[in-house]
This record gives sequence, C-alpha cells and structure tokens, in this order.
Amino acid sequence: MDKTLEVKNLTKIFSVGSIFSRTKITAVDNVSFHIRPAEIFALAGESGCGKTTTAKIILGFEEPTSGEILFKGKPIWTWRRKPRQYMKDVQAVFQNPFETFNPLKTVDEFFYETVRNYGIAEHKNDVEAVIRARLEAVGLSFEEIRGRYPSEFSGGQLQRASIARALLTNPCLLVADEPVSMVDASLRMSIVNLFKKLKDEFGLSVLYITHDLATAYYVSDRIAIMLRGNIIEMGPVDLVLTKPRHPYTRLLRESVPEPDPQKKWVQKITVTTTEHEEYLRKGCKFAGRCPMATNRCKTEVPKECFLEDGVMVKCHLYEQEDVMQAEIIGSQQASKKR
Repeated sequence: MDKTLEVKNLTKIFSVGSIFSRTKITAVDNVSFHIRPAEIFALAGESGCGKTTTAKIILGFEEPTSGEILFKGKPIWTWRRKPRQYMKDVQAVFQNPFETFNPLKTVDEFFYETVRNYGIAEHKNDVEAVIRARLEAVGLSFEEIRGRYPSEFSGGQLQRASIARALLTNPCLLVADEPVSMVDASLRMSIVNLFKKLKDEFGLSVLYITHDLATAYYVSDRIAIMLRGNIIEMGPVDLVLTKPRHPYTRLLRESVPEPDPQKKWVQKITVTTTEHEEYLRKGCKFAGRCPMATNRCKTEVPKECFLEDGVMVKCHLYEQEDVMQAEIIGSQQASKKR
C-alpha cells in the first residue's frame, strides 16, 4: 500500500547543561511509523515524550541526528532542491492559533500572501474564489475574516482560519500539533470532525499530535503511543485504546476520568522517578513506574513485538511465549487502580 509519509529509525539527540557539564538527551529514539493516503494517524503521549520534536523534524524545523523520512517515497532531504513544493504538500496547524498570525496584520492578508507566494492564482477574482472555497470547507465565510485582526476572533474561529490557510496549497499531509488543546471544550469536536471531513472529501492525510486520548480515539484510524522518545505501542486505534497491552498505555487509559461518581480513583499516586531520570534510563523508560517491571526491564531495551491483530508493543512481557498470560496479569494490575 502507498505511503504518504514514512519515518524510519528517526533519532534526535540534544545536549543540555552548561559547557563544563553537558548531558545528552535522546528526545526521539529510533522511531518508525508510516501514514497512508487519506488516513489520520495519531501520535499520543504525555508532555515531553518527543511528539513535537518528531513533528518539527518532519516539517524541517529540526535536523535529525540519524534516521530517514520518506515523503511520497523520496527522502525529504532531496526535497530541499524543491523546498517550495515540499512546503506546499506538507502544511502545519499549531497549538495556539494566536501565535500563528501576526497580530498587526489582518487575517485575510495571510490568505492573499499564501495564494500569491505559491502561485495558486493570479487574478483577483480567482484568488478570492480559492480563499472562499477553503474557508467554506472549514465552516467560515470570506466576509467573516475580511479586514479583521486575529484579536477579533475567538480561539475556535482562528483555529479554523488557520486550517483553511493550510488548505490553500492543497496539501497531501497536514501536521496538526495539539490543534484543540487551547480551544474551548464545546468547539473541540467541531474541529476534530473537520479533520474527518477533510480526510473523506479531500483525501488528506493527517498527523494528529495530542495528549488527549479521547479525541485521538474519536478521530484517528491508527495511533502510536510515545514515552520518553520511544513508540511503545502502535496499531489500530480501537485495539490500542480499548485493549491496551503496554503497562504505560494501560496507565494512560486508566487516567482518563469517567463521568461516573461510582468509579472514583482510589489509588495513591507517587512519582518515583523524574522525567530526566527516565530519559537517561538504559532499559525500558517506564521501568521506574511500572508495577510489572523486572530487573531485566531496568537494564535491557525491549524489542518491538508484532502481535497477530496488527498491534506493535515494545515490552519484555510480549517477548515471552505466553503472551496471553502477560495480558491477564496486565488486566489484573489495571483493575486494582480503581
């Protein structure tokens, strides 16, 4: 099957600290995944897990330490000879729409500039026709944005305008980094529904980056769960989030509150390791918090295990022959959290 984007063994290492005492942090650690045409692929995990760094490398804002990214079957480094074409095919929507637009310029100016810069249309009537079509696709009209500054819009309206601006170039891939985290809860579903609509009507592929498992479950076709730079579980979203295999994925899912007063969280939560310590851990990054960890987990990096139902899980439990027993133990551990 064709792949719009393929990430192979991507690694990004940062040096942090003073000149005399520097530590290397592997922000993205040997990450691999792909996105198919007309597919919404979610990259999910807690803050600091490497989601945004991965997106920045795909968009060309960061250089990888090692690994390869293929877009339409070609390494993205070869697209540097045609950077405008790559930027036209791969567009981004960021977390805060108020940082996307210059507050001193009207929003419609950004639309006109985008159309002119990419040579999408030349005559004024054609330019306005393109802008109107993209605004209508996100539920806005040209009259709503004409002559208005970013501060005159609500967060939801401005985020929709940001998506419309990204669609002007008719991209193949949209990189959406936490696109609903700063939008009112009442508007979140309208924006994620918009991604579904764009996928169905325009054949758009979306890399949906989020820490919100609820919207990821609703909008995505497949999902990858990241922890400290590693993808620890990946597969069809309904299997990964309704039948999680990795202990960390189970913890994430159990952390989502349920609207039921009878199901209260009773377990006392203690943090035994810091984020810095987890990044520097030699074995499984989750070993310091995992109730099922063994000495092997603390010293040896788990292998990727591909299960029969299409789910990949990176956990020593699934390297053993008795996978069923591992799942039973995990289910028992998860039930104790309630």
